[in-house]
Amino acid sequence: MLRYIIKRTLFMIPLLLGITVICFFVMHLAPGSPTDLQTEMNPKASAEMKERLRTMYELDKPIHVQYASWLTKISQGDLGTSFSTDHRPVADKIMERLPVTILINLLSLFIIIAVAIPLGVLSAVHKDSWFDKATTVFVFIGFAVPTFWLALLLMIYFGSHLNWLPISGLRSLNYEYLSATDRLMDVVKHLVLPVFVSAFGGLAGLSRYMRANMLEVIQQDYMMTARAKGLSERDVIYKHALRNALLPAITILGLSIPGLIGGSVIFETIFAIPGMGQLFYMSVMARDYPTIMGILLIGAILTLAGNLIADVSYAVADPRIRIS
Repeated sequence: MLRYIIKRTLFMIPLLLGITVICFFVMHLAPGSPTDLQTEMNPKASAEMKERLRTMYELDKPIHVQYASWLTKISQGDLGTSFSTDHRPVADKIMERLPVTILINLLSLFIIIAVAIPLGVLSAVHKDSWFDKATTVFVFIGFAVPTFWLALLLMIYFGSHLNWLPISGLRSLNYEYLSATDRLMDVVKHLVLPVFVSAFGGLAGLSRYMRANMLEVIQQDYMMTARAKGLSERDVIYKHALRNALLPAITILGLSIPGLIGGSVIFETIFAIPGMGQLFYMSVMARDYPTIMGILLIGAILTLAGNLIADVSYAVADPRIRIS
């Protein structure tokens, strides 16, 4: 198992390099440049000033030279300096916001696993029952409803109409004056809507995959053999069928991690959450190339790590994979 993990980790290096090459070149294809956005609203900005900015940001060099310079800095652990007006190190800006994004995505992933798997199993076991039909309707709604539209509806209903939950940020204005328990509850209330919106689509998809896998497994011959041996229905379903049905679901779960990270851009912007997704959106609007590449690099690493975890979980769930 250790050898397998090491091999997969080493394989991630050229893959990560390829991702950065594509992202770097595609990023420069977008219209506009950092110097245009910083000077077009300034009537005193001359052509010489624009050229100085291009030289300072190394934008006057060929794109392959820019990429080689960025890659050299990355190899030394330097993500560069932001093109924004604060000119802060990109690593500092990302590290301020990364924990928030990771927290929301981990909570979303936990909810997806805790709810979708039992939901799919029960739907398969009670096929064509009222419960199965109700979950089918839920799944189609989950697939059909756009994330941003659902977020706005929840904000209007629970935030403005009922006034139960806050609709923006992670803390209230009086957070500093609250007790430790009230501070925790305040953060939890702020996280309810973003986490639900983040998990809703993945919850619907994984439960449907789990149902399809379970229906296929429980019809296999070895399931009838297990029942013929006198095993209880609970043991047959949860000890034999579930473990085999989990294999494709683990793969789907690993592939859903990029979607969760990418979805952070949407719900963090809508809910004004100071996370990596919101920073990415603002960086794209400002053409802040170093920050964009830093966030894409972190997102790629998290995605590849999620796929590695999925592969390891696959081997844990199926001993035959460990043997091979």
